[in-house]
Amino acid sequence: MLTLTRPTERIALPHAALQRSRILVESIEADEERRRGLEAGLAAQPPQISPKFFYDEQGCALYQAICNLDEYYPTRTEQAIFATHRADIARHLPRGGQWVDLGCGDGAKSWPWLPVVEAVRYVGVDIAPTWLEQTLRAGQLRCPEVECLGVVTDFNRPLQLNTVLRSNAGLPPTVFYPGSSIGNFVPDEAERLLRGIRAHLGRHGRLLIGVDAPKAPEVLQAAYDDALGVTAAFNRNVLRVVNRELGSDFVPGRFNHRAWYNEAEGRVEMHLVANENHAVRIGGGSRRFERGDVIVTEYSYKYAAGQFEALLEKAGYTDIRRWSDDRGWFNVFVAGA
Repeated sequence: MLTLTRPTERIALPHAALQRSRILVESIEADEERRRGLEAGLAAQPPQISPKFFYDEQGCALYQAICNLDEYYPTRTEQAIFATHRADIARHLPRGGQWVDLGCGDGAKSWPWLPVVEAVRYVGVDIAPTWLEQTLRAGQLRCPEVECLGVVTDFNRPLQLNTVLRSNAGLPPTVFYPGSSIGNFVPDEAERLLRGIRAHLGRHGRLLIGVDAPKAPEVLQAAYDDALGVTAAFNRNVLRVVNRELGSDFVPGRFNHRAWYNEAEGRVEMHLVANENHAVRIGGGSRRFERGDVIVTEYSYKYAAGQFEALLEKAGYTDIRRWSDDRGWFNVFVAGA
C-alpha cells in the first residue's frame, strides 16, 4: 500500500513500472477540524452532511455502480460528447503538458485523453486516498511512459496545487473536471473554486469541464433515485461514515432516500428522511429526529449553457468554447485564464 507523503517525499513502489508514482497530501482538514465541521453540519437546521463524506471505500464502489445505471445519463452523455468531439476539443488544449484530473475517481475518464494531448504527467486529485492509490496503479500500467502523481485534497478548502505544478513549470496544465461535479457547490462556492483553478493555469493552461444542464424533472428524478436502489444505498452509506467519524449511532434503516428537483433553485437535492421518531447520539450530546425530518446530503446544480458561460466569465476566464450533445442535456467547456 502507498503511504501518504508531503511533496518532497517520493514513494518506492514494488513494481518497476510503478516507480514514478507517488501520493502527496496537500490541503486537507486535521481530524479534529473534520469532526467539528461534521458535528456543526448535523447541528444545523436542517442538518447537513457534506458530500465529501460519501466517499469511503464502500461509497466509492457504490458511486461507480451509479455511473453505470440506465437512469444515470450524465456519465454516458458526457462520454459521448468526448468521443464525438475529442479531436476538436484537443485542438484547444496544450500538448505535451500536465493532465490534472480533479476528483479523479478511478481515472477512467482521463485515460483516453492522455495520448491525444501527448501528456507527459498525470496528476490525480481526490479526497479518497485508497481510490487514488488504485487509480495511479491503473494509470502507470496503462500509460507507463507518463509520470503519475496523486494529490489528496479537499475541494471545500482553497485549492493548493502550485507546489505540485511548479515542479514541472515548463509543462502547461490541462485541469480536467468532468462529471458535473462543480454542481455540488452552491454558485458562490463554485465561482470560488473556479477562481482557484484559474490561478493554477498560467498563460497556456486550460480548464476542461463537464456541466449538466436543466431538463425534465422526471429525468432528473430518475437519475438520482434509480429503480434498483443503488443511489439510496449510496446515500444511506454516509450515515455509516458519520458513525465511524463521530462514534454516533445512526441506523441507516431509519432513514429513507429522497431526491427531488428544486426548480426554483435549479438543483437536484438529495435528502435522508427519518421514517420514525428517534434520537441519535452525536458527539457528547444527541439529536432527536421526528418522522419526516430531513438531513441534506447533496445539492447538484444544473446550469444552462449561457448560465455557466457567465459563471466562467465572472470567475475571470476567457477564450471559452463549448460542445454539447444533440439534446442539449450536457455541456463541455474549455476555457483559459
